[in-house]
Amino acid sequence: MSSENELIARSQAGDAEAFCLLARAYERRVYSLALYYSRGRQDAEDLSQEVWLKAFAALRTFRHESSFYTWLRKITINCFLNHQRSRSRSFWSSQQSDSETSQPVEIGDNGAPGLESTLQNRLVVEKVMQALSEVTPQQRLIFLLKHEEGMTYEEISRELGCSPGTVKKSVSRTVVKLRERLGLTEEPDNYPSGAVTGLLR
Repeated sequence: MSSENELIARSQAGDAEAFCLLARAYERRVYSLALYYSRGRQDAEDLSQEVWLKAFAALRTFRHESSFYTWLRKITINCFLNHQRSRSRSFWSSQQSDSETSQPVEIGDNGAPGLESTLQNRLVVEKVMQALSEVTPQQRLIFLLKHEEGMTYEEISRELGCSPGTVKKSVSRTVVKLRERLGLTEEPDNYPSGAVTGLLR
């Protein structure tokens, strides 16, 4: 089996099959971010496709100065921001059917049961998704980068062009909204990375 670096080299040489193999390792992770950000499955699929098209077009610029996923995540963030700017309203204002929002979101290959495995999980997911729908797309993106991607405030501020203080304030506001929806009493600073959105995995 080819290593990631070998697949990158082959992809940079124009091997589409190698790029498909490379994308397979990260497609669920990119899709999950797109789904949490936009909620709608169609939007998530469109965003994911845009990410991979841009990544393929820009792959020759990848110089191994960071990990491949870090490079890919930058493209993903830019796609989200560009898509956000191109719309006059929030992603979440579009109406989605109950069947779309309540279906299990299978993410990762760790063998864990799907989100629909229990009624409790389903209710938690609905509350979290509703809470995230009530914040701005920018706040939602910042929250996902912090708690799903594990990025630091400084890393997020560099990616989004704002101050670390602005990022921290945004995360705090979103966590407060989640705490209210989930009926949690712990202080936001007590949550380790992924503690809230881990319920969505």
